[in-house]
Amino acid sequence: MNKLNLGIADLNLLRVFLAIWDLRSLTAAGDRLGLTQPAVSHALRRLRTLFEDPLFSRTPNGMVPTDAAFRLYPPLAQAFAIINEAVQQLAKFEPSSARRVFRVSMSDMSEFYFLPPLVALLDREARGIRIEVANVPVESVSAAMRAGEIDLALGYVPGLDAGCVSQTLFVDEHVCVVRAGHPLRKTKPSREDLTALRYVYASTNATGHRMVEQWLDELNLKREVVLRLPHFVVAPEIVMNTDLAVIFPKSIAKRFNRGKAFRILPLPFSLPPIEIQVHSHTQFAADPGITWLRETIHTMFHQPVR
Repeated sequence: MNKLNLGIADLNLLRVFLAIWDLRSLTAAGDRLGLTQPAVSHALRRLRTLFEDPLFSRTPNGMVPTDAAFRLYPPLAQAFAIINEAVQQLAKFEPSSARRVFRVSMSDMSEFYFLPPLVALLDREARGIRIEVANVPVESVSAAMRAGEIDLALGYVPGLDAGCVSQTLFVDEHVCVVRAGHPLRKTKPSREDLTALRYVYASTNATGHRMVEQWLDELNLKREVVLRLPHFVVAPEIVMNTDLAVIFPKSIAKRFNRGKAFRILPLPFSLPPIEIQVHSHTQFAADPGITWLRETIHTMFHQPVR
């Protein structure tokens, strides 16, 4: 193996290695690091020369690590974790005077639920803090947090890696929402009652809501859908002015129903609970800013189990 010069340039090469490892794609690694695809290819060639090994092989399913890459990854990941922790421990964070951008992954429904009260608090107490919302696919959240692309994830995000830390805020459930003056007067409708209703189907990128739609299909709950929407925000306005119904997370339904224009009805069958959590990564456990934001969100939105 060639003698390595561990200067800044080679540390950047090692960051390229870690990005390709995480994403199995030169293009995606370039996007993460702000590099062009040719620049990533050049860096990979230099890495191959330094380590005298291909490191990654191109396949139809992406860049597959070689045996040497598998041996190289653990110590490199650990080394960068130590560097990150050292930097974080020296950093200071005072919310009232800090100027910082936090990137948070959340669905459109989570935006509706979390952002208004959170931004109101920041506007009062931490006006130098900025929030950028990133809608990261659930299967990419772990890698994005580990790489520092996002600082936190909010909502229902199942299947995270062992390096992720999750704090439960509350457990959500889905309900049927109709207008306050709807002809269905029952407080606990039956399966037959729900089948007789006509529905708005509101699309969302919330993982839990998509899973509920799948569970309802598996339960063979027949629903007459007369309107399909590409987003969920307008659905309550339509339900409020018609006899249509919509199935929503209870947290969202209660937020819409602050004016008591709706009736929130329980479903007559059990569905798996939707655990709403705030997620971070141990890679940045010593970052005082991320710790502050995570604890702030937990304090604001945590609901004790009843």
